[in-house]
Amino acid sequence: MARRLGFPDKVDADTIFMTGSTGKAFTTAALATLVDAGRISWDDKVADRLPGFEMYDPWVTREMTIRDLLVHRSGLGLGEGDMLFVPRTNIPRAEAVRRLRYLKPATSFRSGFAYDNVLYMVAGQLIEAVTGQRWEDYVREHVLLAAGMTDSTTENARRFADPDRAYPHARTSEAVRGAGPLGPLDERDALGDSAAPAGGLAISARDMAKWLTLQLAHGQLPGGGRLFSEAAHDEMWKPEILQPIDPLPDALKATQPMFDTYAFGWEVRDYHGAKIVWHSGAVLGFQSVVVLLPEKNVGFAVEINSEDGEILFGLMYELLDHYLGLPANDWPDKFAAYKRNRLAAAAAALTAASSKPAPVGPSLLLDRYVGTYVDPWYGRIRVTKGPAGLAVDFLSTPRMRGPLDHWQYDSFVARFTDKTIEPAYLTFALDADGHVAAITLKPVSPLADFSYDYQDLLFKPIGGK
Repeated sequence: MARRLGFPDKVDADTIFMTGSTGKAFTTAALATLVDAGRISWDDKVADRLPGFEMYDPWVTREMTIRDLLVHRSGLGLGEGDMLFVPRTNIPRAEAVRRLRYLKPATSFRSGFAYDNVLYMVAGQLIEAVTGQRWEDYVREHVLLAAGMTDSTTENARRFADPDRAYPHARTSEAVRGAGPLGPLDERDALGDSAAPAGGLAISARDMAKWLTLQLAHGQLPGGGRLFSEAAHDEMWKPEILQPIDPLPDALKATQPMFDTYAFGWEVRDYHGAKIVWHSGAVLGFQSVVVLLPEKNVGFAVEINSEDGEILFGLMYELLDHYLGLPANDWPDKFAAYKRNRLAAAAAALTAASSKPAPVGPSLLLDRYVGTYVDPWYGRIRVTKGPAGLAVDFLSTPRMRGPLDHWQYDSFVARFTDKTIEPAYLTFALDADGHVAAITLKPVSPLADFSYDYQDLLFKPIGGK
């Protein structure tokens, strides 16, 4: 495996890879050290430990505990608020946490599961409030270095300074992300620093082996002593909430669990009668899985510097079958076929949609769409008009700008100059006097990652009409 396309540098045991949401378990381990020290408890109210913390509903603000931060039952929708840091923004972590008060809940508090990243960002900010150390420094000192993980890093600046690092790659040249040839991405867009507690770690294979050993030993360090207590370990692996199980096609049915739960930064499910403690991770140009089979005292991880998840999950189930003594099942080929079918279906849906926009609109002269608009939690966008027509600039997100091509009625498609950013429909809503009252958005691609939560944005003109 090469560290980047077109260069001869090979991956070795010390090459660091971005590992995405598998890093959530490191944030919970950091919290566990504070629980063991008596500085917090899992059921402390967040507002008591993080001054200024506020959710949309005052009752939720009062009742939300540290436990609630970690198990995706806050009432927020899937990925809601992720555009505070995806793509990489210039919004500092403390400011991003402050803006959560503007995120309207999708469901009632503690009523169900919906995966989010923003509350792990809150957990990172809470660690800073309790310890006086940035999340980056506390996790490096009390988790990574304490576990002997000397290659790995919590900070982008340290990652960029490491000559033995993998570079991100993806397939972005086609209408649907994931199709076409593999190409390099800009590594500095992988993730904003504000989101690091939710998935900003870069870890080597050698260090990941130490993490797996530590987890299987329930926090016991190889040289003696503990990183976290047995009681903390039990809490971190204890299922807290059921996850819905989506049906899989017949070729992958054997991988579908009978139950799937979420604990503290870990998923706990079954596979052919065995207990699996695991988590996947994805961040621009990287994917990973970390898998533990506690009953077999086995752990493994797979890290790749591309978005080709079919090989990642194919290898995961090949290894699970190996350690459980099950027959080989050609999982990489089956996951590859599944992905090809999904890409083909999405491409067909896009082709069908592009062939039938209504030849109506826009309702206004283009000059009347121009202006600066604000969403309470994201911030501002600016719509401008030039010789080629309208364009949009998402001011909190570097390079998230591009032309607005008319679609139908008062809807336009934002096709960003940075082709790694998912295109979006922007729909201008007009009031009775023909002024723009609001802008709503939705992804163009049916396979757009949920972190592009365009549907959660509602922009309104600054200063009214």
